[in-house]
Amino acid sequence: MIIAVVFPTMAAASPGAPVIWAFGDSLSAGYGLPPAAGFPARLQDALRRVGVAATVRNGGVAGDTAAQARARLRWGLRGLGTPPDLVIVELGANDMLRGLPVAQARANLDAILTELHNRRIPVLLAGMRAAPNLGPDYVRAFDGLYPALAAKHAVPRYPFFLDGVAANPGLLQADGLHPNARGVDIIVRRMLPTVRRALGRK
Repeated sequence: MIIAVVFPTMAAASPGAPVIWAFGDSLSAGYGLPPAAGFPARLQDALRRVGVAATVRNGGVAGDTAAQARARLRWGLRGLGTPPDLVIVELGANDMLRGLPVAQARANLDAILTELHNRRIPVLLAGMRAAPNLGPDYVRAFDGLYPALAAKHAVPRYPFFLDGVAANPGLLQADGLHPNARGVDIIVRRMLPTVRRALGRK
């Protein structure tokens, strides 16, 4: 069970540069890593290397379920000061690890996407996959909620946040769940084209 809490950090945004908010749980928060090696900092570095002067702010809280993230969404947005140009929604792993009902995760993610839509804030939905030991019915329902929500809200989707990293011990921390620094770099490299398209950049 993931219980550590990582509070959002605020990077200074350059005037006129896009701001991305990585809104999620420990996976996007950089659990177990120094801030410079976490997903927000590494994504920001990668974007700037390809000429996109974006600022990526950390909105991840370790241990959050979709319900807990939904409860803090509005105050988190207020804390940003101005609306972000893109929110990467990366949630659901803790719902799955706790075996919570898929309908509950779906309802809370649906509410998060609805709130962001109502505020006219663009979204990139990062999917998660269920562990096979939860049974085929749970896996089918959980894995299917992300494409269904992306279609309902007409938002881009990155199919699996841990693509290329999950189940690879050399890319994970000792807990077997969280990416190490090498794993984060692989996640960022694979997600970068999708993030650029979501920002309207080629």
